[in-house]
Amino acid sequence: MLAKFHRTTLAASLTLILATATSASAASMKNSVDMGLTAASQPANVTLVLKLHNQADLETFIQQTVTPGSANFQKFLSTDEFANKYGATSQEIAKVQAYLAKQGLTSTVMANHLGVQVSGTLGQFSKVFSAQIHNYKSRATGKTFHSPATHVVLPSELADTVVLATGLNTDKKYLSHRVSTPKLAGQSVQASKLSAATVMAAKKPGSGNPTASGTPGDYTVGDVANFYDVNPLYERGVTGQGSTVAIVTLSNFVPADAETYWTDIGLVTKKNRITQVHVDGGGALDDGSGETSLDVEQSGGLAPSAKIIVYDAPNAGNGFVDAFAQAVSDNKADSISTSWGSPEIFNFAALNVDGAKDTDTTDAGDLVAFHEIFMEAAAQGQSVFVAAGDSGAYDTVRSLGVGTDPGDFTGPLTVDSPASDPYVTAAGGTTVPFTYAFKVSGVVGPKASITQESVWGWDYIQNYFDTNFGSGIVDVFSTGGGGGVSVYWPTPFYQQFTNGIQKSEAKQSLVYNDPTAGPTTYLKLPAHFAGRNVPDISLNADPETGYILISSVDGGLVEGEGGTSFVAPQLNGISALLTQSLGHRVGQWNPRIYLLQNIFRYGKYSAFNSVNAGDNWFYQGKPHFTPGAGIGTLDVANLDSLLKLGLHY
Repeated sequence: MLAKFHRTTLAASLTLILATATSASAASMKNSVDMGLTAASQPANVTLVLKLHNQADLETFIQQTVTPGSANFQKFLSTDEFANKYGATSQEIAKVQAYLAKQGLTSTVMANHLGVQVSGTLGQFSKVFSAQIHNYKSRATGKTFHSPATHVVLPSELADTVVLATGLNTDKKYLSHRVSTPKLAGQSVQASKLSAATVMAAKKPGSGNPTASGTPGDYTVGDVANFYDVNPLYERGVTGQGSTVAIVTLSNFVPADAETYWTDIGLVTKKNRITQVHVDGGGALDDGSGETSLDVEQSGGLAPSAKIIVYDAPNAGNGFVDAFAQAVSDNKADSISTSWGSPEIFNFAALNVDGAKDTDTTDAGDLVAFHEIFMEAAAQGQSVFVAAGDSGAYDTVRSLGVGTDPGDFTGPLTVDSPASDPYVTAAGGTTVPFTYAFKVSGVVGPKASITQESVWGWDYIQNYFDTNFGSGIVDVFSTGGGGGVSVYWPTPFYQQFTNGIQKSEAKQSLVYNDPTAGPTTYLKLPAHFAGRNVPDISLNADPETGYILISSVDGGLVEGEGGTSFVAPQLNGISALLTQSLGHRVGQWNPRIYLLQNIFRYGKYSAFNSVNAGDNWFYQGKPHFTPGAGIGTLDVANLDSLLKLGLHY
């Protein structure tokens, strides 16, 4: 059983060297100030994650649902069926709710029987979990949040049924995986005030799909269709009719932005197709709203007849878990995507980006909660796509930075979560061919070109400036497509026979150069761990060959946007097309796409294109699977044809 294997392996190979949850030592890691105890009367919400039943049987069932010839092939469960077979029992739930009621807490059971949402005060939760809860203030942002200052302890009355409690830490912990073209010396790409229609009016001739611009940095969903052979499906009338996509996000957005985007590029779409579901009060209109806009624009643009449900939640506490849980339990969407994440090691190491000790877990934080939710999605036939991150092979760098000065961290090889979970398809990034030249102080450097689709990593920009203008002018380390080896999840069965799968590298540690104490090791990662490799599939994500989006919060039309944020919703839209074409849900992608790659490799009839060049600052493009680009990019028309063949394992 996967979870049991993980715990045994991790206990033997992972060494955590963490401060003992005192606010001073934990806060020093990332410059937050302990403001003392929270007000006991302050309202709070916590989600209790319940233990799965019959997990080994569930794993077998999921594999059978995507195995042609199996008795359970394409026989997906309803939410009620999942709850009855694999969720907590009525007796277990009644026991949990009775205990909570005695503590004066109110609770609601999720439909999947995998969670209980609890409302009360911080004083009540502090008592229940035997943990002091303090307010903290980030020196970097000035924002305050609360978090346990001591380890959370599950009461014995809950220990047999509850896996963990999430929500007591209200600091923002997940990042949008959207990236803009870099603001370099002598070159600053600013948001344009033009309309998308103006961009389209200047489109290059002969760009194929009529909604394509043909211009790097101004690409649209039509260009994606051109790059990855989607147009044959449109020519057959496959536009996502009858399918539903869901977006799970941590910021609200303006739905009219998506309508404007589709209209301005000349795309005819289904009317009144967007439904918003505000989870836990919903997300804010903030600097993450452009992320939500692009997710809707990309997924809905590639599948113009599909319905869209947007589940938005606050980027704090249990918001992300609750939003995913509702999207899956509602079971209305055939496919789901998200473009938010955080370094995998932040979750199981109980580290928090802003420095307070994230001790509102009893096992491995949100990794466990997401894993249960993603298994439910797979059992229900819902395909899930998650952006693999935009910090190349060094996922902590975007959150923590990297360097050797006091206050700096090292940058170990790490991957992003929840993309690293084996039950989701991790979306990686490439750079499509283009010619470029940068300038400094009005001096234009020589032209250079990327001549074949490559693993996205901005070391090509770094090298260009270092070579032509001198070192030190720019520092874009380690921007690029996320990829590498999980040190939490073992290699899943579908990757075990795939050429190019790698183990974790040796001598990888998260070290903080404490201004007072000197270098302090917070985490040593296991060497040669046979872990889950990410990403699985990649598409164009480099902002230099990126896209336009419409976002009211960002001032209207924005050019030169990219990141694996674009790839996850693009795969979501593509999955909606396949749902219509096949006449049923696709289910979990990974077992089938790895089988197809292992059989057909690359070539005229393959569903995949190898990515043989470039790197994400560590993992290079290869003519086989690589943690830089996964299997490679898609040929969607071929993938559709091969899925229809009903290949047997």
